[in-house]
Amino acid sequence: MQIHVVKPGETVFSIAAGYGVDPQRLAADNEVPATGALAVGQTLVVQFPRTVHAVAPGESLSSIAAQYGVSLRQLYRNNWPLQGRPDLIPGQRIVISYVGEKLGLLQSNSYAYPFISTTLLNAELPYLTYLTPFTYGVTETGNLLPLDDEPLLASARNYGTAPMLHLSTLTEEGGFSSQRAVRILTDPQAQSRLIEDVLRTVEEKSFYGVDVDFEYIPGAQRQDYIDFLDRLHRSLTPRPLWAALAPKTSPDQPGLLYEAHDYGGIGAVVDGVLLMTYEWGYTAGPPMAVSPLPNVRAVLDYAVTEIPPEKIFLGMSNYGYDWPLPFVEGVTRAASLSNQQAINLAIQYGTPIEYDDWAQAPHFTYWDGAGTEHQVWFEDARSQDARLRLVAEYGLKGVGYWNLMRPFSQTWLTLNALYDIADISQT
Repeated sequence: MQIHVVKPGETVFSIAAGYGVDPQRLAADNEVPATGALAVGQTLVVQFPRTVHAVAPGESLSSIAAQYGVSLRQLYRNNWPLQGRPDLIPGQRIVISYVGEKLGLLQSNSYAYPFISTTLLNAELPYLTYLTPFTYGVTETGNLLPLDDEPLLASARNYGTAPMLHLSTLTEEGGFSSQRAVRILTDPQAQSRLIEDVLRTVEEKSFYGVDVDFEYIPGAQRQDYIDFLDRLHRSLTPRPLWAALAPKTSPDQPGLLYEAHDYGGIGAVVDGVLLMTYEWGYTAGPPMAVSPLPNVRAVLDYAVTEIPPEKIFLGMSNYGYDWPLPFVEGVTRAASLSNQQAINLAIQYGTPIEYDDWAQAPHFTYWDGAGTEHQVWFEDARSQDARLRLVAEYGLKGVGYWNLMRPFSQTWLTLNALYDIADISQT
């Protein structure tokens, strides 16, 4: 894989010629619009096929996979333009393998709301070891709030991706509740009711395991949260239990988001943790990268002193923000957008994309039709590559993407180029 940064005057055809690759495949992999429009400074992932198969009449993707001794999931991963569809036509060229050594094997997880496009979900599922529908909240009495996740679970099963039940303190109104967390952690009856409901749902829907995401827990419930996770883990065994953790850099970091997330205590009683290493740049905050690399490293440097690295999923942001300027604290609100939408904005307004070497993140400014200046920070192949390499450097379990809802092919091209992605049989 080569990450190419577009220069003034370049086109898909000139870039492809420079690398000796097929321009149509380069455009399809990177979802370049039919017009061929590019923004100066945007990235294109260039892949170099090692083995390519020309489809013969009567062949199927499954028969081709069997012929070369590769999995069907790997063929989907090597051929993003298939979009997870098995339909082939004679003469179509299928990439069996690419040039380049990989950094190792990792496990990948991501989150999706039930209203995700089926087309998008099916394209992304082959790149995931796990799929986690978002989310099962909790009632005041400790029962699970229902989630219409059957279509997601059916698709996951179809693509060999293991589903995880996501348990949070989201309320009927859609927000995380400190009060509800306290109730579950301190009321034995409510806690028992919740665990029973979780176990029943896991069995009924054949979830592979459970991912717990209790946020904004008061510090006084620090040990209560560890005890709850320990109890749930023992009830759930042999199925795995994970917990999402706020991005801490020290054991006594103040703040409601951090105080009850005891890295060492929680890490000892669960099978995996997701470090939520994103949202430094956020809706209500000043313009900056969502996941600055030095901030991410600081969290990892602390985390591996408390939790075995092989239990850690690195949180990966798959989105950006658009801030209207000037930024006024308490007033300005940034709009969330996909990485592809960010690139499209740069193309629309003819503004070059810059790259911050400290944060390892792309950004640009533009003026809208009303005369308002905007600043946009997002992710591209460079920023994804920089954070993905931390998995091998620190010896982590894998990555967890937030989330699947915003399409961006380069997220999956970089992941597949750098790592072998574990199937559930390899976990």
